Order: sequence, then C-alpha cells, then structure tokens
Amino acid sequence: MESGVERSGGGGGGGAGGGRVIVGVSGSLASLAALRAAAVEARRGGLGLLAVVAWEPPEGEALYLRHPDREWALHWQGEARARLDRAFDQVFGGVPSGIGTVRRLVVRDRPGRALCEVAGRAEDLIVIGTRRGRGRRRGGGRGTRIHRYVRGHAGCPVLTVPAPAVPKGLRRALRRVTAEDFALVGR
Repeated sequence: MESGVERSGGGGGGGAGGGRVIVGVSGSLASLAALRAAAVEARRGGLGLLAVVAWEPPEGEALYLRHPDREWALHWQGEARARLDRAFDQVFGGVPSGIGTVRRLVVRDRPGRALCEVAGRAEDLIVIGTRRGRGRRRGGGRGTRIHRYVRGHAGCPVLTVPAPAVPKGLRRALRRVTAEDFALVGR
C-alpha cells in the first residue's frame, strides 16, 4: 500500500504511545493551508507530523488491472512523490522546523480511505483542507466527497482547514487563463 516512505524513529509518532498529526496533501491551496496548520498542531502538541499523498492510476484501478503496466504505475507514483515534495517546499522551504518527527508517505489508494487507514489510533489527528463554501453549498452540505468520507470514517478527531480566500478580481482573471498562456512562459 505505501511507497517512498521517509522514516525516522520507530512508530513515527511524537512520543511513546502519543498520537500523530496526519495531513492529506494534494497540492491544492486548501491542502497547503492544511499542511501549514498541521505543522502548527504538531509543534503545539509535541507530536510527529505525517504528510500523506494518495494516488491512483489516472484511468482508475479497474481499468489498470485489465492492462497492468508497472512502468506506468511507477511514473504516477513518482508524480505523487514530487507533488508532496513541492508542497513542503512551497509551505516551509523544505522540512519544517520545531517538529521532532516528520514523515512523508505516498499511498496508492483513494485519498479519504488512505487517510483513515493511516490514522489508526484514537490519539491521532487528521488535518484536511477544504474549499470555501459558496452559494447553495453553504451549511450542512459543505465539503467534498473526500472530506465527507474522512469525517464519517475516521476513528480520531478531524481538523478541517479552509482554503485561503482568493480576491474576486484575481478569481476573474484566473478564469480567463488558458493552457496557451502557460505555454508561453518557457519561450
């Protein structure tokens, strides 16, 4: 299930029998905010930090199993590892300071299920990022499928961190950006 694990210490926790702060990372603004908040919680509680990125083959597991290709799977596993490393670089400039144990874990599974399986102790804390609610989705129905899954299946507390607000004018500008705009950057 897991791959590309950086381990330090025996159990990856903050102390003997202590919990861990487990954060889901996808590279989105919300997950970067969650990574920052998880580091604060880990420092505050003297706990270990475990950052998890989950991945599946782009075509889905069912189709992949019909035509398995190890090279293809290794490619996407490497992409997930790079996404996790980029998140740490963007948020902390590398490894966060003031935290005893920091682990990065790449898991081949659905994100919600991966987080719930990794957080196997009641003392753990799962930290996940979420988009800000808009329009009809405000209130009780807010949250993505992953957030609803984690809140419903986790055997430990869950901290939900909202994505930072993007100014309205910038949101409008970003909606007009096309793939060609990014292609011109390297030329």
